[in-house]
Amino acid sequence: MSDELNLHQEHEEVAYEREDLSPRGIFAFLIGLALVGVLIHFTLKGMYGYLETYEKQHQPPLNSRKVSNADIARFPQPRLETNESLEINDFRLQEEKKLNSYGWIDQKAGIARIPIDRAMQLLAQRGLPTRLQAGAVPPSPVNMARQAVTRSNTSQQPKTSRKRKEVKQ
Repeated sequence: MSDELNLHQEHEEVAYEREDLSPRGIFAFLIGLALVGVLIHFTLKGMYGYLETYEKQHQPPLNSRKVSNADIARFPQPRLETNESLEINDFRLQEEKKLNSYGWIDQKAGIARIPIDRAMQLLAQRGLPTRLQAGAVPPSPVNMARQAVTRSNTSQQPKTSRKRKEVKQ
C-alpha cells in the first residue's frame, strides 16, 4: 500500500511535458515539405529548359570548318592548318610508310629502321637480350673488339700474338 501511495503522489518540483506532438502538425509539415519540393522541381525544370533553348538559338551551326584565303592571310606565320582532314590523312600515310619501310635514322651511327613485321620476326628468332648473371664479369670493350677482329679474320692462317710465340720458344 505504501508503494501505491508513492507512485501516485505528485511532486511540484518534477515537471514533464503534458502533451505530445500532434499528428496533425506532423502531417502538415510533411505535406508542406512535399509541396515545396515539387515547386522547386518544376522551377528548375523550366529554368533549364529556357537555358537550353537560349543556348541552341545562340550557338553557331555545327559543320566542318572552311578556311578562305582571306582568313589565311589574316593569321601570322606559321599557319598551322588549312584543311585538317587532308593534313591528318597525309600525316597518317607518312607514318604508315615509316612503320613499314627500311631507312636510316642515323647513318653515321649505324642506326636504321626496319618494318614492324620484320622486327617481330627477328625478335622471335633471336629472343630478347638477357642480363648478365649476378657475379659475372661484364665483357670489356677491348676484349669484345679482339673477339670481333678474330671472327672477321678471313685469312687461312690464324694469327698468333707475340706473347704466345715467346712462351712457345
